[in-house]
Amino acid sequence: MNQSLAVDNLRRSVSDYYGRQLQGTDDLKTSACCDAENVPEWLKPVLSAIHPEVLARYYGCGLVSPALLDGRRILDLGCGTGRDVYALAQLAGSEGRVTGVDMTDEQLDVARTYQDWHSQRFGFDNTQFLKGYIEELDQLPLEPGSFDVIVSNCVVNLAADKEAVLRGVFRLLEPGGEFYFSDVYADRRVPETLREDEVLYGECLSGALYWNDFLTLAKASGFADPRLVTDRPLDITNAEVASKIGNIGFHSATYRLFKLDGLETACEDYGQAVVYNGGIAGQPGSFLLDKHHEIETGKVFPVCGNTWRMLADTRFAPYFQFLGDFSHHYGIFAGCGTDVPFTTSAEAAGAQASSCC
Repeated sequence: MNQSLAVDNLRRSVSDYYGRQLQGTDDLKTSACCDAENVPEWLKPVLSAIHPEVLARYYGCGLVSPALLDGRRILDLGCGTGRDVYALAQLAGSEGRVTGVDMTDEQLDVARTYQDWHSQRFGFDNTQFLKGYIEELDQLPLEPGSFDVIVSNCVVNLAADKEAVLRGVFRLLEPGGEFYFSDVYADRRVPETLREDEVLYGECLSGALYWNDFLTLAKASGFADPRLVTDRPLDITNAEVASKIGNIGFHSATYRLFKLDGLETACEDYGQAVVYNGGIAGQPGSFLLDKHHEIETGKVFPVCGNTWRMLADTRFAPYFQFLGDFSHHYGIFAGCGTDVPFTTSAEAAGAQASSCC
């Protein structure tokens, strides 16, 4: 089968699964496309303001509501019936704008049906929905650099060309913008035979990227330092599905990718630090940048050069004090998962003491 035909068949299969076979969250066979994260208190009133039918046909796997969205231009890839769009619309406010993109008519019909209902409830109209493929964002009426934040909730795994998605996202983000998204990842490369299983693919499993391949694609697309925010293992309890996937392990994970000049491929130490001043809604006592950087309010927090840029060159800058600069380099930042590859003096001394040569 040629590549173009295979992609068309895949798209039809996914569209049929989400447009016709699934009528609600209860129809899913696994928890891969279900959000099992605890909803924070500040987000509960936002979700309660969304129409029940939109909520009933939600198939996300994470919370894609990063901080500081007021007045921002936001794009939701694979928006479905619009749950995240309508949540983000409230957070963006009357000065912000939220665009949803999806390829499935049935999903978009539901989203558009309740546009007026939501705008009346919110007191402003700041949403729009476009039909299209997330691998072909350049075919939509979207200008390069026109979004502050792009989100996606358990959809990238369904795309036939993941690299094209990431390239398109990079193109549409403004400098300093971020791609904040949840998706499913495998602990190894999924066999091609499983990708042909429509149920496994529709359940967000067999289209999942091997996590290390994702990191490679992200870096190749311009996102030099992907940051893991949250993750959880998926417990596949459906016996039929479990028998098909065998020993492959799957995780739901949320990453944030920043479009920033100057990011390095490793965490380099320049003797810098930051202080979080507080003031960001929902994060009074500390600011969570990623899984390894929860920055306590008022406390000096040493950071690598990349983390410095993620705070200083983005919308987060007004909420931080910045100590130091890039004038002196001290090597790899300790504890960032990359060590000097060479033998230390102590190791070398031990080796010499035990050597027979």
